Amino acid sequence: MSTEAWIGVALLGSIGSVARFLLDRSVSSRTSSGFPLGTLAVNASGALVLGLLSGLALSGEALVLVGTATIGSYTTFSTWMFETHRLGEDGQLPGATLNVIVSAIVGLSAAALGRWIGGGL
Repeated sequence: MSTEAWIGVALLGSIGSVARFLLDRSVSSRTSSGFPLGTLAVNASGALVLGLLSGLALSGEALVLVGTATIGSYTTFSTWMFETHRLGEDGQLPGATLNVIVSAIVGLSAAALGRWIGGGL
């Protein structure tokens, strides 16, 4: 990878993580439930974009910059699992289970939709 691509990874990774924070905070501030809707929104939208990139057959440095740096820093598996664990520890096993099931279904569906859209472009 070129020096410019490494710089792009750093910059786009920063943008992705800030975008994650802003969307999560925006969604979470509008809901009063203990369900982690902000993380669900972040991961679903990230899955949609990754599916789109897959459908477009993006490769090389462009894929690294957009897919890995930007969307990789934007989506968050660790927060999803942490929030699921927290729900379980708080005695909210139905919520924890629902978080796993809904996140998996929504994420896979968003990725498939993105791939379908990308394949049609």
